[in-house]
Amino acid sequence: MTLEQPVRRAPRTFGIEEEVILLEPGSLVPVDVADEVIAELVELESGMHWITHEFLRAQIEFSSPVLADADAADRVVGEFRRAVAGAVARRGLIAASTGTAFGAGRSATAAGERYARFVQELGAIHPDHRIQGLHVHVAVASREEGVKVMRALRPWLAPLLALTANSPCFGAADTGFASWRTIVGRRFTTASVPPEFADAADYERRVRALIGLGATLDASSVFWMMRLAERYPTVELRVFDAQLSAEESVGVALLTRALVESAAAGDLPHADAAAHAEHLDAAVWHAARHGLDDVLVDPVTASIAPARHVIGRLLEAAGPALDAAGDRERVEALIERLRTEGNGAARQRAALAEGVPALERLLRSTFAAAPSTPATPLVE
Repeated sequence: MTLEQPVRRAPRTFGIEEEVILLEPGSLVPVDVADEVIAELVELESGMHWITHEFLRAQIEFSSPVLADADAADRVVGEFRRAVAGAVARRGLIAASTGTAFGAGRSATAAGERYARFVQELGAIHPDHRIQGLHVHVAVASREEGVKVMRALRPWLAPLLALTANSPCFGAADTGFASWRTIVGRRFTTASVPPEFADAADYERRVRALIGLGATLDASSVFWMMRLAERYPTVELRVFDAQLSAEESVGVALLTRALVESAAAGDLPHADAAAHAEHLDAAVWHAARHGLDDVLVDPVTASIAPARHVIGRLLEAAGPALDAAGDRERVEALIERLRTEGNGAARQRAALAEGVPALERLLRSTFAAAPSTPATPLVE
């Protein structure tokens, strides 16, 4: 008798969105040249049609194609960063991947009626809305599965934020927070951890009820840390600050994919108390304040525990899915490096202690750095 071998399903596809800020050397204030940089790249660089505008004229957004594995992600994110770095260098500027810019200067809002409406609604919040994030999309089989994933992931958002916090500076000063971007974002109409939804119909009904309130102009302007994408069959995690290096962005995306896989399979544990709305909100604030430099809420027990222990829980929860995708070694190496060298916020703060020139060197050196492990070229 021949035993049938279990069918191994291919890992879920995923996508990466990076928001980048263009800065003046020395002052590290935003410079409004995104329009001309985008025009140059679209004309000269093949594949750069994934680059577009963001809220400010000093920002560029990159949206990857659908990705199947780490090699594909390394390639497209690396190509984007190298192309942008070259274009801004020709203008005597630098590109940075950080949740907030150090410099105190302002940037004009990008063109478009939608952005103009945002500005009108934001009022006095608008001048502070200078933030950049990393968004990771992971494929889901249906919106029902997406809601199931969101329910399971809610207690894990604070540890993910602590791991990826990368915005300690704002207005030419150290804010004291690891992720000031998170604090700025909490002032939006919808913010922080999403509610717990019963099913996809409940999600749709409650999102529709928000449209027209404040800055929620449409379903795409729901700014929770996690949501169902409107244009793609994905769940979109938006909790992350923009990451200093491409290696970090890709590693975070691989970890996210594994956590989504675990959540969809019902293998992502959490204590009931860890999912209470007030507990989640406090855990996110604490993670934004301290990053990896203090205790965090352990989602499995809802108790306070050292950050190293809670990040270990992340790896433990994602482990089987990381193994199935062949990503464990890469993600473990990245997390160990973040534990040892510090997340982006810690590294920015250490550089700033030496002076603004040291911070500039850090931003320059990490933006278009090659990954530590060369990527295998894609087959066209």
